[in-house]
Amino acid sequence: MTSEPTRLVRLRADDSVAVTLDPLAAGAPVPGTGLVSRQAVPAGHKVALTSVGAGAPVLKYGQVIGHATTRIEAGDHVHLHNLGYTDTVEHEVAIGAGVPPEPVAPETFQGIVRADGRVATRNYVGIITSVNCSATVAKLIAEQVRMSGMLAAHPSIDGIVAITHGSGCGLASDGEGLDLLKRTLSGYADHPNFGALIVLGLGCEVNQIAELELPEHTPVVGMTIQEAGGTAAAVRAGVAAVAEVLDRLDVQRQPVPVSELVLGLKCGGSDGYSGITANPALGVAADLLIARGGTAVLCETPEIYGAEHLLAARAESREVADALLERIAWWREYTARHGGSLDNNPSPGNKEGGITTILEKSLGAVAKSGSTPLRAVRRFAERIDSRGLVFMDTPGYDPVSVTGMVAGGANVVCFTTGRGSVYGCKPVPSLKLATNTAVYQRMTEDMDLNCGVVADGEAGLDEMGRRIFDAVVATASGRQTASEALGFGDEEFAPWQLGAVM
Repeated sequence: MTSEPTRLVRLRADDSVAVTLDPLAAGAPVPGTGLVSRQAVPAGHKVALTSVGAGAPVLKYGQVIGHATTRIEAGDHVHLHNLGYTDTVEHEVAIGAGVPPEPVAPETFQGIVRADGRVATRNYVGIITSVNCSATVAKLIAEQVRMSGMLAAHPSIDGIVAITHGSGCGLASDGEGLDLLKRTLSGYADHPNFGALIVLGLGCEVNQIAELELPEHTPVVGMTIQEAGGTAAAVRAGVAAVAEVLDRLDVQRQPVPVSELVLGLKCGGSDGYSGITANPALGVAADLLIARGGTAVLCETPEIYGAEHLLAARAESREVADALLERIAWWREYTARHGGSLDNNPSPGNKEGGITTILEKSLGAVAKSGSTPLRAVRRFAERIDSRGLVFMDTPGYDPVSVTGMVAGGANVVCFTTGRGSVYGCKPVPSLKLATNTAVYQRMTEDMDLNCGVVADGEAGLDEMGRRIFDAVVATASGRQTASEALGFGDEEFAPWQLGAVM
C-alpha cells in the first residue's frame, strides 16, 4: 500500500523555507526539491530549501521572518531551535501600492434598519454596566428576563446580553484609562445591533453614567443600584424596564446594500497554515466587500509588527501611513517600558503550530487585509467612519481586539483559527474559519467554514474567498453562527485597560 505524497508550499521563488502540509519523517524526500529532510518536520512547520549561514536572514513570503541563530542546512527543520527574532529590519515605504477595487454592482443582505437609518445585523436588548460593581445585578436582570419567557413573544429579538467588565472605578478620574473605557462603553451603547438599552451603575463609581455618550435614537434606561434601593429592587426595576420596551423592538428584516457591512478581520490560535489558507482567503473576501462599497477592519497592532511596511505602502496618503507607523512606534516603546518585546507575542500554541517569530506571524496576519488601499487608521474603539480598508490600533489579545472593533461599529466578525479558538461575541456574530481540515474535523461544531480545503487542493483562494463573502452575507442576514448556537458572547466583552489601578 503506497502512502499519500507529501505536500509542500513554497510561497515565493526566493524563499529560504517552504511549509510542509504533511508530517515529514527524518530522511524522507522533500517533494520537488531533490532534498532529504534531515529531521522530522511536523505538519504546518518550515523546512529549509537552501543553506543559511548563522546570522543570515531567513525569507518566507519573500520577506525576512528572522535570522538564523546557527547554521541551517538545506533540509533542516526551521523553528525555535535555529531561527530567532530580529528588531533590525528596516524597510523603505513607498505610498500608494494598494489596488483600488473595480466597483461592482450592488448586492444586498437582509438587514435591520433602525429609526435613524443605521443598519443592524442582530437585534439585542443590552444591559451595559458602568462599573464592575453592577456586573452581578446586570447578569441577574438578563437571567430573569430569559427565564420569564417574555422574549418568546418577540421572535425578531435575538436575546438580551449583559455587557460586564472589571473596571469603572479605582482609576484616575481624568486619565487615559477612564477615557478609553468611556469610549468603549459608549461605542457599544451606540451600536445598531442594540435595539434597546439599560445602562446600569452602582452610583458612586468614577465612571458615571452621565458622562457616557449614549445614543439619541435608541430607547435607553439609566439607573443605579443605590438609587433603585439595592440589588433586588434594581433587578425588579431592570426586568420591568425591559418588558416595557420589547414591543418597540419587533422588527422585520429588509434588503439593504452590503455596503452597510463593517467586517472585523481577526485571527487567533494561528498556525503554519493561517498565512497560506484562511488569512489570504479572508483577504479576498475583504476585497469583494470593499469593491461593493463596504468596510473591512484590520486590527492587532502587535501582530502586524514587521509587516507594517506592507500596509503603509498601501496607504492612500502619507498622513495615513504616518498614523500607522506612529502606532507601531508607540507599541515598541510601550512593550519596552514594561520589560517586554513584541516578539513575546507568538503564543505557545502558535509556536507548536509552526510559527516561529512575530515577523512570520505578522506577514501571515496582514494577508487578511486583502489588496485595497488603506483608507484610515483609528485608535482603539474609535468610530469607524471611513469606507474601504481601515486599521484599528488594538492589542493582539482576542477578546480585547474584537471588543475594540465592535465598539467602533463592526457588525460582523470573521475569525480565522488554526489551533481551534472558540471565541464568539455579542451583539455581533462571529464566523470561525478553520485554517486546516484537521482542526475543522476535530472541532466541527465550533467552526463555520473549512479553509483547509485550500491546502488540500480542493479550492483556490479566490473560490474560498467568495465562500467566505457569501457566508458573511448570510450571517448578516440572520443565519446563526456556530458560536451563537453554542451561546458564546456573554463573557467576551473585554475593554483594553490602560493606566494605574488605585
